[in-house]
Amino acid sequence: MRFSETAGNREVLAALAGMVDSGRIPHAIMLHEDDGGGAIGIAIAFLQYLYCQSRRDGDSCGECPACNKISKLIHPDVHFIFPTVSPNTSTGCIAAWRELVRTNPFFTETELSEALGMEGKSAIISVGESKALLDTLSLSALEGGYRSVVIYLPEKMNQEAANRLLKMIEEPPALTQFLLITHSPEKVLVTISSRCQRIRVVSGTPVRAVSGELADTCSDLFSRLMDALTSRDLPGAIAVGEEAASLPSRESAKAFCKFAADRLRCIFIIQQGFDALKNDDDPQLSAWAAKCRKTFPRVASGHLDRALSLIDRNVNLKILFTDLVDRLYMTI
Repeated sequence: MRFSETAGNREVLAALAGMVDSGRIPHAIMLHEDDGGGAIGIAIAFLQYLYCQSRRDGDSCGECPACNKISKLIHPDVHFIFPTVSPNTSTGCIAAWRELVRTNPFFTETELSEALGMEGKSAIISVGESKALLDTLSLSALEGGYRSVVIYLPEKMNQEAANRLLKMIEEPPALTQFLLITHSPEKVLVTISSRCQRIRVVSGTPVRAVSGELADTCSDLFSRLMDALTSRDLPGAIAVGEEAASLPSRESAKAFCKFAADRLRCIFIIQQGFDALKNDDDPQLSAWAAKCRKTFPRVASGHLDRALSLIDRNVNLKILFTDLVDRLYMTI
């Protein structure tokens, strides 16, 4: 993927190209995106520019052997680490990862779980991944140039895995480049985050909290939940919460929370009088915005963030969603 083939973020791309052109490349860069924001495409374009043998006009040539390998995600000196479920590893799932990244660089966490066959399970970056990566980086680059590591969702590294990588990220060998892509930089180990050049990536396409059939399910659940909350129908709201708790997987439950947060953002924007900025034309949003307190979207978003965190900790979903509905009812 070339810079010209990515969407938006022209200033970010110019900054990344400038790093390569000047020879002043931070050894660790953290790209902060929203879920489905497409930062992986920017990371691939940056690596292609870095490895390209015939750069021109501020972009990679797209034709040399290095560009060809990077674009196909098969360069032997570029390594990808992403959350998996034991006994799987990033290396073992690399074929599915390549297919997903190449066909849809704007994939969401839910779509990654589906592509890797991890629905209903909590994926992490394990200490085994860290050990394997350190062993790989102890060897010389196969093609004699840079070695690069792309870590997708470093916030899902367990403590031991993060600590093992810390020293390498802090003082990497010469010509070793780390690219981290995060949705929650505040959850990344502080000692790792502080060693990275952080860059905010704005989505080049409308961010989809969820898509497909799951999006329809989430939309229906959210609509009925908001109708119950604005009507002060607590039993009805709890019933919707129980349906959310019965979604087929924890990833689906997380997707509902993200969908709800996205809708709450729209409600907040409407309440502030900036209708043109919302990314959803559902007329119900205006009706809900008129019925709830102006503090509701902000406080409710905090409750949803808390729910997302608890889902990752394997809290019982029925208890979690009953508590969430109760908190929303008291807030609205």
